[in-house]
Amino acid sequence: MNDKSHEGLSRRDVLRGALAAGAATLTPAVLAARPGALLARAIPKSGEQIPAVGLGTWQTFDVGSSEAERAPLRDVLKRFVALGGKVIDSSPMYGESEAVVGDLAAKNGVHDRLFLATKVWTTGRNAGIRQMETSMRLLHTSKLDLMQVHNLVDWKTHLETLRGWKAQGRVRYLGITHYTEGAYDDLERVMRAEKPDFVQFNYSIVSREAERRLLPLSQELGIAVLVNRPFEKAGLFGKVRDKALPAWATEIDCASWAQFFLKFILSHPAVTCAIPATSKVKHLEDNMQAGFGRLPDAATREKMASLVRQL
Repeated sequence: MNDKSHEGLSRRDVLRGALAAGAATLTPAVLAARPGALLARAIPKSGEQIPAVGLGTWQTFDVGSSEAERAPLRDVLKRFVALGGKVIDSSPMYGESEAVVGDLAAKNGVHDRLFLATKVWTTGRNAGIRQMETSMRLLHTSKLDLMQVHNLVDWKTHLETLRGWKAQGRVRYLGITHYTEGAYDDLERVMRAEKPDFVQFNYSIVSREAERRLLPLSQELGIAVLVNRPFEKAGLFGKVRDKALPAWATEIDCASWAQFFLKFILSHPAVTCAIPATSKVKHLEDNMQAGFGRLPDAATREKMASLVRQL
């Protein structure tokens, strides 16, 4: 899952508050990327580079077929690609999201510039195959970049199918997902036993259990990491409403609270890509800026987390 975390008053208030930050008292930080370059990370199993800020679609892309409903998302997708974005994550669980992504990508002529990820979310081999084939049809592709087992539902069955599909060239990578810390024991077991190409789970500046368990394990096993719920389903924006960014945020090239939260996530070396969701171009642009400039070092990360805890 991803966050529909840009859609309320809190995000607008937070963006205004961020502009009130004053001059910086600088603290140590490290450069994240070349000036002007969107941060990219390597997929451990292949070395392929993908941008570290992607796009989730839960709720935000679940719309009808009318021009009025789809036009804002068409603009989001165009801007996402223009800024260097590639990774888009969806699921059959997300209503019309797969169909909307597939249609808009095809109509915009950007299909071959995307890294498309979706999921299988059912039980049984035949049902899984039918669902995955439907997803590929909706996404307008015969070869998917990443297919994941959603919330570990019938994972043994689906991973067996996906290994066959990968050998046949129908999928490039396979993975597993969950969105709650209560599933970490199961995720750890499957990661150790199956060593998938990707794992997706929740991680944020206030939910750091993954930092202690899943992120180190991902590094050890060479598994790429997609991060969902980076904004705690809008909860983080509620915490910082009407509050200005700390002056020292400029040391990590941070101009908004969304960038503050995302840069914290991206500064962990095991994170391959974070996938915040939005249906607004201005929020997409804000999110994408987290992938430019400097990231916090270890000391600054703890300073960031301490600040948020005290709010």
